[in-house]
Amino acid sequence: ASLAMQISPPKLLKDIAILRSTLQQYHPLIIEGHGSSRDKRNASLVSQRIVQSLHQRWYSSNSDSETKSHRDIKRPILLISQGDPLEPTGISAITNQVARDLGIYRCLVTLDEDIDPEHSIKADRDNVQYEVKYSRLIELLSEEDEGLVPRLENAIDVELEKMNERKQQQYEESMQNNNSIKNNEKHKTQFRPIADWYKDYAMLQEVTKSAMKIASGGELTLVHTVDEISDFSVTSFYRVGLELGLVDRGDIISYEAERNNLL
Repeated sequence: ASLAMQISPPKLLKDIAILRSTLQQYHPLIIEGHGSSRDKRNASLVSQRIVQSLHQRWYSSNSDSETKSHRDIKRPILLISQGDPLEPTGISAITNQVARDLGIYRCLVTLDEDIDPEHSIKADRDNVQYEVKYSRLIELLSEEDEGLVPRLENAIDVELEKMNERKQQQYEESMQNNNSIKNNEKHKTQFRPIADWYKDYAMLQEVTKSAMKIASGGELTLVHTVDEISDFSVTSFYRVGLELGLVDRGDIISYEAERNNLL
């Protein structure tokens, strides 16, 4: 039997005014991490650590000036998901489990069909109360600052170029270090640049965080599910949002910090 909360189909937030008025009622929680191909850990155990750390951040009486604004949460929590299909492990399983453990609903953000026709179809909708298209969040950000989305897109393009340069360097070093491959043209592997879809999902990730923080009046909690974020993952683009000031470092709870707090 399914353990999913029994709720009506998600409410699609199409109108910007309704989107803003709905989201401003909540404190947005976003969880980022690797998919099931990279993360094989037990999602329930990861969720337990995250939930304990969230309670410590939000409700601990040992507050200090740096994190005071992230405690004393008055609004209900809304977990923001970014369309990952449900898998046994990885970010989708962890996100789903955290929502259950906290007893909260989710808001699902998906790419528009002209960007990825299968993204919405495959998305996990367990416990989803609201749903919004990526293009609506782009519109919200543009209303706030018409230059924001172009700056973000440019910064992501720059980061993608750096990522490809690092990948090319690693490839060349591996070829130099492996004499058997270097001397055997038949077994040489071709360099593969970062896939085109990385940009779409990096934009989805950073637009979602920026829009949710703006819509909520500046509130946001961002949790990472791993100690070390792969340099060649979509998750690593969180640094772009930080550098542009769209997310504050104080919004973020790293998995390493969680571990240290709970030892």
